[in-house]
Amino acid sequence: MSFMQTGLLHQAAKLAIDTLLPPQSLLTLENDPMSKRLWQDVVFLDEPCCQICGHPFEFETSLQSLCARCSAMPPKYTSARAAMKYDDGSRALVLSFKHGGRTEGLAMFAAQMHRAGRRALDKADYIIPVPLHMHRLIKRRYNQSALLGRALAHICAVSFEPDILMRVKATPSQGGKSVSARRQNVQGAFSIKPKAAHQLKGAHIVLVDDVMTTGATLEACAQVLLRAGAAEVNGLCLARVVRPVKLPK
Repeated sequence: MSFMQTGLLHQAAKLAIDTLLPPQSLLTLENDPMSKRLWQDVVFLDEPCCQICGHPFEFETSLQSLCARCSAMPPKYTSARAAMKYDDGSRALVLSFKHGGRTEGLAMFAAQMHRAGRRALDKADYIIPVPLHMHRLIKRRYNQSALLGRALAHICAVSFEPDILMRVKATPSQGGKSVSARRQNVQGAFSIKPKAAHQLKGAHIVLVDDVMTTGATLEACAQVLLRAGAAEVNGLCLARVVRPVKLPK
């Protein structure tokens, strides 16, 4: 496909998204009570944090410091980072994007994710979004992780590959489930498209998702990618839940 054709496809895709989900300002909407809180109360995340899962620390630590969970049971992925804390200050902003069709914040989201995931992105070969099952994609109209991944790829010039990883099992929502139940829920839910398997040999992957709660989805995807030959998988999310770290049972 030529550069011109790629550009035309991108323009067509953007037009389709803007038609379905008209861009509006997240900061200046009049008579919108949600806009009064957006951005101003967001807690952006960075170091110091656990060097594997990215759980934030309240004090400076060494570059090799790990949280209790990762020390006891390291996940399959090499690292996971998130741009912001998922809490009362960011919930309306994230949910308006995830479920409300408010895509006009993508540029800001991508910029903050680039900041948070800069080390993994510097050595990445591919950006791969966590896929939705077709049933949920039809219901939601778009994959928010794919929109984030595409916007991020435009910033860092890493190849965006939305067609390598697929969701083969329609799982119930992870909401309200325990850590072990979340792991069980996504077990066997992901697979590699056979024609794309050769691309993963020795590749460094940045796996993009919207919200990280326990890391179960990232770990399930990472396991499949590593089994297919990827050298390393790093997770990068828009937001993450921050709770007291408990040792796995």
